[in-house]
Amino acid sequence: MILGFLVKFTGTIVELALPMILSFMIDDIVPTGNKNLIYLWGGVMLLCTVIALVGNITANRMAARVARNTTEKLRSTLFTRISYLSSRQVDAFTIPSLESRLTSDTYNIHQMIGMLQRLGVRAPILLIGGIMVTIMMEPVMTMVLIATLPLITIVVYSVSRRGIPLYKALQESIDRMTRVVRENAQGIRVIKALTKEESEKERFHEANADLTKREMTSSLTMAITNPMMNLFMNIGLVVVIVVGAYRVNGGYSEPGIILAFMTYFTLISTAMMSITRMFIMVSRGTASASRIAEVLDTPADMAVEEADPNLVIPADAPAIEFRNVTFSYNGKKNDLENVNFKLSQGGTLGIIGPTGAGKSTLIQLLMRFYDPTEGQVLIGGRDVRTIPREELAAKFGGAFQSDFLFADTISENIDFGRGLSEEQIKQAAERAQAMPFIQEKEGGFAHELTIKGANLSGGQKQRMLISRALAGDPEILVLDDSSSALDYATDAALRKAIRENYAGKTTSVIVAQRVSSVRHAELILVLEDGVVTGAGNHDQLMESCTLYREISDSQMGGAILD
Repeated sequence: MILGFLVKFTGTIVELALPMILSFMIDDIVPTGNKNLIYLWGGVMLLCTVIALVGNITANRMAARVARNTTEKLRSTLFTRISYLSSRQVDAFTIPSLESRLTSDTYNIHQMIGMLQRLGVRAPILLIGGIMVTIMMEPVMTMVLIATLPLITIVVYSVSRRGIPLYKALQESIDRMTRVVRENAQGIRVIKALTKEESEKERFHEANADLTKREMTSSLTMAITNPMMNLFMNIGLVVVIVVGAYRVNGGYSEPGIILAFMTYFTLISTAMMSITRMFIMVSRGTASASRIAEVLDTPADMAVEEADPNLVIPADAPAIEFRNVTFSYNGKKNDLENVNFKLSQGGTLGIIGPTGAGKSTLIQLLMRFYDPTEGQVLIGGRDVRTIPREELAAKFGGAFQSDFLFADTISENIDFGRGLSEEQIKQAAERAQAMPFIQEKEGGFAHELTIKGANLSGGQKQRMLISRALAGDPEILVLDDSSSALDYATDAALRKAIRENYAGKTTSVIVAQRVSSVRHAELILVLEDGVVTGAGNHDQLMESCTLYREISDSQMGGAILD
């Protein structure tokens, strides 16, 4: 950037000398009639023109490269920071807002950096240098020019001060628009199935109208600067012409000086217009920069806490333990309340209950996506808050309700960048009952999936996700309602494969709506409104827990198939 500034500075200074040379030729060289001197100084002007042209083009290319590289690093840094935000922080920012900051806000920064380099040197030099040269050439007329500058400065400052909040509000409207578009793109099948196209069009039009209104307000506000500056500069130009005419007529100045002064006045006017454009872009870029800074400056959440140095973990410590765990997303209503249980190493925990009971919330606390409001979550006798993030994540293999598949090969989707062997990938697919449909696909494991696995059925997606979870031989296997799209026979085969291949060495946590999916678990938790209403094995719950018995009876009259 510094090198680009130096090149731009050189080109602009040379450009600034052109009117002075022209004035010298008209007033001092042309009257002599010496053609050689005219050609000589004409050649000097031509050389200055070439230097200015090459310098400005080179500097502009350098500016574009710096802006591109800076924005690339900014996007990478922002993406990395977003990746490490806690779930609570992501909830606070919202996904559409983070997407907008990563795309449109970084683009505004790109535009600002590029313009600052192109005009940030050239415009001030033309403005200040032009005024300095005109003072040396014709001080009286320069005073006319300087008189207009305070008025222009007041206009630019006032408008820019109002423009930054307007552009920030505009970016928030872009967030809302992004959210609406994102929701419609993801839910297009449901929208079509329920014939809700018209209502969604109306919702989009509302977001679009709000964005358009804010864009018009900000644009109209910032657009005041151009006509106001034109007005002041043109008034000044008229006064300069009148004053110059009187001074030439009175013999106080020369025609060449007046002509050069007019050229400098044009350069100064152009510089002021450039500064106005720059202020508009800086106002928009500043608003975007503050939004990006909010994410980058967000303090690290859920830091690893210091473990008790005197803690002694018994050899038979439970694989998973919840001690008086209470949690709330909003700090008002508890989503989980006073949850207590222990699960032995290699055991299976089943979690069942109606929608919204807190099943997935319990999983998120176990994997430390959130920290409990009260109580402790322990893995192997260690509080999850004292386990380093990488170590904690390495313990889990999970398939979740809202999981995703990449637009990549089946093999890469199962591997998930872990560098697993081909044998491990195939073995995981076999155990997840995914091998039959994978073999039917053209290319097998090399078959390309579309984004979000749109070219797979619901059951095939779930088996792919379970394959990914099993592939790394996790210490703790988490299946969060990940077999709901499977038929009973495939679900039974899957559960049998997990029992045969992972029993005793892998601790399993299965969240399900079907009693058949959890009936073999050593411990089953029945959740309702965030409260554990039943805990035990299948037979115990059939006797003691009314809700569990009702769920079992409603599904298949109490006769559970394996």
